[in-house]
Amino acid sequence: MPEESPYAVLKLPDYRLLLMSRLLVTIAVQIQGIAVGWQIYSITNSPLALGLAGLTEAIPAIGVALYAGHVADIVDRRKIVLWAVASLVVSMAILTICTLSTHHNPTLLVCIFSIIALSGVSRGFYGPAIFGIVSDIVPRPLLGNAAAWNSTVWQSSAVAGPILGGVLYAWLHAPYTYLVSTVMLMAAFVSFCQVKSRTVITPKKYESVFDNIKEGLDFVFKNQVILGAMALDLFAVLFGGAVALLPIFAKEIFHCGPEVLGMLRAAPSVGSMVTAIVLTHRPITHNSGKIFMLAAAGFGACMIAFGLSTNLYLSLLILTISGALDGISVWVRSTIFQLKTPNEMKGRVSAVNNMFIGSSNEIGEFESGVTAKIMGLVPSVVFGGIMTLIVVLVTSIKAPKLRRLNIHELYKEQSEELSQK
Repeated sequence: MPEESPYAVLKLPDYRLLLMSRLLVTIAVQIQGIAVGWQIYSITNSPLALGLAGLTEAIPAIGVALYAGHVADIVDRRKIVLWAVASLVVSMAILTICTLSTHHNPTLLVCIFSIIALSGVSRGFYGPAIFGIVSDIVPRPLLGNAAAWNSTVWQSSAVAGPILGGVLYAWLHAPYTYLVSTVMLMAAFVSFCQVKSRTVITPKKYESVFDNIKEGLDFVFKNQVILGAMALDLFAVLFGGAVALLPIFAKEIFHCGPEVLGMLRAAPSVGSMVTAIVLTHRPITHNSGKIFMLAAAGFGACMIAFGLSTNLYLSLLILTISGALDGISVWVRSTIFQLKTPNEMKGRVSAVNNMFIGSSNEIGEFESGVTAKIMGLVPSVVFGGIMTLIVVLVTSIKAPKLRRLNIHELYKEQSEELSQK
């Protein structure tokens, strides 16, 4: 791995602008998530409704993902990001107006779920484009450093967003919480406008959309390391995520309001942020695959412990530890994808990753809602943690190349490729 300063990538002005823009988008989306979750549960008192909210966002995101990845490899990625963020601004503004003007619960629920679906479409295009822009701006030897900073900033916003969302909802209620989110998205749009993408993407001639998408899918499914990392995180998040049920824990288990919900949502990100800061200075270059799998197993164990805990402070600690372990998984996976994916395929590979990982958060919320409805709140969370441990065991057996992965070898391969060119 190249001997670079932990702050080397921050010397790039466009990358600093990119980080600021992503920070604003993530905080705005996190604020929306807190407000929507609390509002839906207040109206319905149903864990299934919370799960359906996640599914409503996941289906459109999955539906457009492959095409969005194709577009991100043949169109200026910066333009796609601007379009996606502008769509989020419009969606949030409509949600603000609906909440201000509508007090009829069924109508309001229709509005909320419709906006969630529109946001899913925007997110489906945003993910592949933003993943590719990093490679357009950052030199290849600094991609590992960029992955660490991406994670640090994302986790920082994932800490600030839920806490801010909970406080805003308690003070201002839903309409003005959505208004704050709208303003932040507008600021993000302005910031993205200042980012200059240095790579001109030229489409492959005489190649159909189907062929282009198929090429990306073949690349992923024939690469055991990338596929194994995606699959492990997919099922870990699918079974181990209890995020959708946190409004119920806050209200029914801990007998608290939206401020505590914000703390519960932010706790994992506190752990992830600490991990990201550490990895910025001390990246995992040896035994990366084993550490990745152990972190995923630890995450599953934390979910079991969280489900069984009835003490708020202990639960916050457990969620913080789970976030720290998840932060290791995110860093390893992000670094693998950046280093093993050719720049001309990053949109498509990111799209497949979003189908596996990004949408698994929302599908996991649906799974959590359904199992909580069937099994009860605590048994559903414990079941999810146990399933996560099983998934880690199966992946370690089925993907030995991932288990034996050392990231420093990827840097060595990269250096050899560059020297041959």
